[in-house]
Amino acid sequence: MTDLRRAIAIRSALLPGLDDPADPRALLQLLRVLYATGRVDLPLGRLFEGHVDAVQIVRRYGTPRQRDAVDAIVAAGGALGVWNADLAGEPLRLADAGLDGGKSFASGAGILSHALVSVDAAGERQLLLLDLARTAPVIDRTFWRVTGMQRSETHVVRWHEAPVSDDDVIGASGDYAREPWFSGGALRFAAVQAGGIAALLDHTTAHLVAAGRADDPHQKGRLAALYQMTEAAAGAIRTAAAGWFGEPAARLPLVAAARAAVYAAGGQAIELAEQAVGVQSLFADHPLAAVITDLSVYLRQPSPDAQRMQVGAAVAAGTLTASL
Repeated sequence: MTDLRRAIAIRSALLPGLDDPADPRALLQLLRVLYATGRVDLPLGRLFEGHVDAVQIVRRYGTPRQRDAVDAIVAAGGALGVWNADLAGEPLRLADAGLDGGKSFASGAGILSHALVSVDAAGERQLLLLDLARTAPVIDRTFWRVTGMQRSETHVVRWHEAPVSDDDVIGASGDYAREPWFSGGALRFAAVQAGGIAALLDHTTAHLVAAGRADDPHQKGRLAALYQMTEAAAGAIRTAAAGWFGEPAARLPLVAAARAAVYAAGGQAIELAEQAVGVQSLFADHPLAAVITDLSVYLRQPSPDAQRMQVGAAVAAGTLTASL
C-alpha cells in the first residue's frame, strides 16, 4: 500500500459517514476534514476529495450489494477516485469485447485501488466501478509535466478489451451528471483549496516569525491581508454549506459563489505570500514552494468565468441576497 493510499484510509476514518451529508452539521464536518487535509497536503487533499466523491456516488446510485461492497473496500483501506475526463480521440467505450479507450487527468493512477469511470451510453454517461487490480489500465506517465501537484499522479490511462461485469455498472446512464450533486460537489474541492490558502498563511507567518521580521509594519499588513483572504475563502464555504439545506434554487449559486471566492482569494494570497517571504518562498526545500505551486495548479478548475456569471444571474434574480 502506498503512503498516499494509507493517508486516504486514515482520513476516511474522520468522515461523518459515507453517504451524502444529511444535515448542515454533517456537511460542515465533512468540509472541515477536507479543509484540514488541504491545509497540510494539497495533493493528498485532491485525492481524498476524489475518494469521497466516488464513495458518495456509489452509495447514492448503487444497489444494496454495491453499497456493501464499497463499504468493505473503504474498511479494508482501499482508495477510490473518479476518472471522467475523456482522452482526446480515444474516448472510453464499453462494447461486447470489453472496455476500450482511455481517460485523461486520471488523478491517483498507480495509487488508487478502485476507479469510478464514465463511458458513453445512449448519449449519456454510464458509470463503472473498476477494481484496478483486476481491470488494470496501462498508465502513461508522460502527460503530467506540471510545476505543481505532481504527487497527485494525474496521468493518462488506457484499456483494451478489458473485462467488465454487470456488478461493475453503477446506477443508470445519466446519473453521474444529475444535479444538484454534479455541480454541488465542487464545494468539496473548494474546501480543499481553501485549506491550501490557510497553509499559505501558516507558512508565511512561521517564516516571518522565525526570521524576526513579523514586527515590520509592512509585513504586519501582509499578514493581516492574508488572514482576511483566508477567512473570505473559508467564510464562502461555510455560507454555501449552510445554504445547501435551505432554498433549493440557491444551492448551486452559493456553491458557484464559494468557488469564485476561493479562486480570487487564492490568487491574491499566493502573490502576498511571495511578497512577504521573497525569493526564499520559491526555494524547493521551503514549505511555501510546494503550497504555492500546488495551489496554483489546483485552482485551475474549469470555467471560473461561468461561476461568476451564475452568481451574478442569481443576484439579479433575487435568489442570492447579502445578509448577516
